[in-house]
Amino acid sequence: MSDKQVVESIQDKYDSLLPYLNEKTRRIWAAIEARSLGWGGISQVAIATGLSRTTIHAGIRLLLDASEEETSNGDSNRIRSLGAGRKLLEEKDAMLLSDLESLIEPVTLGDPESPLKWTSKSVVKLARQTINQLASCD
Repeated sequence: MSDKQVVESIQDKYDSLLPYLNEKTRRIWAAIEARSLGWGGISQVAIATGLSRTTIHAGIRLLLDASEEETSNGDSNRIRSLGAGRKLLEEKDAMLLSDLESLIEPVTLGDPESPLKWTSKSVVKLARQTINQLASCD
C-alpha cells in the first residue's frame, strides 16, 4: 500500500471515529495507529488526522505508562484531574454577588422571590455604571 493510500485509510477511520473520541482517547487511538504502522507512522497519522506529532507522542507515552494508578482508578471516564480548571469568581471575591445585586436592584423587574432577575439595563450600561462607581471610589 502506498503512503497516500495509508494516509487516506487513516483519515477515513479518524473521520468515522472522531464524534466518539474525547481528547484522551483521540491521543491513544492516534498512538496505536502510529505504532501499528511502524517507522514513519507518527508522521503519517499526523498528516491524516491533523493532530500534532507532540499529541501522538503524548499518546504513546500514555500507552507506555499505563500505570497502576490509572488502571485501578475507579473513575476511568475522567480526562483531567480533580480540581483542575478555573476557580469560581465567587470564591475569589466574596462580595461579588452582593455587589451585583446592589447594581441591578434599582432596575430589577418581575417577581422578587424568583431567582431569575430581569433588568431594564443592558450589560454595556451595567458595565459602564460599574466602571463609573469604581472611578468615583478612587
